[in-house]
Amino acid sequence: MSSALTDLLPHPIVQAPMAGGVSVPQLAAAVSEAGGLGFLAAGYKTADGMYQEIKQLRGLTGRPFGVNLFLPQPETADPAAVGVYAHQLAGEATWYETELGDPDSGRDDGYDAKLAVLLDNPVPVVSFHFGVPAREVVDSLHRVGSFTLVTATTAEEARAVERSGADAVIAQGIEAGGHQGTHRDAPEADGSGVGLLSLVAQVRESVGIPVIAAGGIMRGSQIAAVLAAGATAAQLGTAFLATHESGAHALHKQALTNPLYVRTELTRAFSGRPARGLVNRFLREHGPYAPAAYPDVHHLTAPLRKAAAKAGDAQGMALWAGQGHRMGRELPAGQLVEVLAAELASARTALSAGGAR
Repeated sequence: MSSALTDLLPHPIVQAPMAGGVSVPQLAAAVSEAGGLGFLAAGYKTADGMYQEIKQLRGLTGRPFGVNLFLPQPETADPAAVGVYAHQLAGEATWYETELGDPDSGRDDGYDAKLAVLLDNPVPVVSFHFGVPAREVVDSLHRVGSFTLVTATTAEEARAVERSGADAVIAQGIEAGGHQGTHRDAPEADGSGVGLLSLVAQVRESVGIPVIAAGGIMRGSQIAAVLAAGATAAQLGTAFLATHESGAHALHKQALTNPLYVRTELTRAFSGRPARGLVNRFLREHGPYAPAAYPDVHHLTAPLRKAAAKAGDAQGMALWAGQGHRMGRELPAGQLVEVLAAELASARTALSAGGAR
């Protein structure tokens, strides 16, 4: 982050934007009020829906916050493969008494309309996922006073982020919950991501812009570790999932520490793009056969996921979570920021004492 943005944050803690109803205005406001950087997720919302949430958030806090956008996706999916997967999911539709969604429901997530809103009603920070925005987009956001952040999962992607003119890069390790923010969906690279500490070091040596570390961070001591590795701040998603203000479904929150869910896995089962979630029945049965087809598969499975949640069946839900999910804490979000900050200070003191010996 630029020094100007760093000055706005008492604590180097960023709440990850989690699409699907998790990153609600109440969560973002609580994080920002506590001295972190709260984020709204515009993904899967209409431009007006995003605008209404921004208005609500501004009514809850005067502190800085961010809004995250998904980049439009190229048409690379094989319609035949999507059709085969739809056939495989027919039993799920029957079980949950619903219809499968239309895989052709749109690829751009209302990107241009959302950008227009953010240019007319600037927010302090705008971040991007699933690619790199055009240089003119970054420049236009800078002109209205917004800082820009872009996710990268490799050093090569980080260099592309720097070339775009963005203010900082979010280095997302393989440990991260939810969707990997790869710039190109390459099926041949499934599961070959880089661990966070190695990624931060590689990115730090590859670019001159600040680095925000993301992926599996649940404790202040881990924040201290990524800061020591060269990051300017840490972005946490799963850590905020179980907080009181989180919009996550109650079953999703409970699953984080439920002994029934012992591990996470990267899967295309729910969306067609690699995303890390708790291993449940749906992921086990359909993950091996899901095609590389985002957002086609996302649209296809959306009614199934909603029906499973309505039925109280966590085995059919997308339970996104990072590798540190069992360390989740059910606290008010503001209190969690304070606890993390205290843990960070303690870890830094211990590191300083160790170095002084």
